[in-house]
Amino acid sequence: MGIVLSNISKSFGDKKVLENFCAVFEDGKRYCVMGESGCGKTTLLGIISGLVAPDGGTVTKDADKKISLVFQEDRLLESFTVYRNLRLVCGDLPRESAAGELSKIGLGESLDIKVGDLSGGMKRRVAIMRALLRSADIVLMDEPTTGLDEEMKDEILRP
Repeated sequence: MGIVLSNISKSFGDKKVLENFCAVFEDGKRYCVMGESGCGKTTLLGIISGLVAPDGGTVTKDADKKISLVFQEDRLLESFTVYRNLRLVCGDLPRESAAGELSKIGLGESLDIKVGDLSGGMKRRVAIMRALLRSADIVLMDEPTTGLDEEMKDEILRP
């Protein structure tokens, strides 16, 4: 079924962010939402994920679809280890699996390091990996490559 957005509207005070927005996102495809700063991309992802309620319109999707999200900011728990941050979202994730996946992005030895001790780019990679490792039907990413160098951007975005 995918996700169908029909006549979505959203305002914050007097500022209209989305007005009668319509789109169909089909299952099994990748989409990139682009636009100028402030045009409603983050709001749109919030509406799709159910974190933000639209003022008008409808979002149609299977009720049992699981969504994983990479926010603009990392939203990691700084005093927790990398592994504990992953498990908060990914549940019963075996250490070996986590280490294997993290090694693909240069963080294989970081499981027991507190997130607060990581660089900004390392934190970003953990946030992305957390979303990708979660069992989900849909992965939404809001500016996922902010703070990453070009080589890491290519590695992270490779299918």
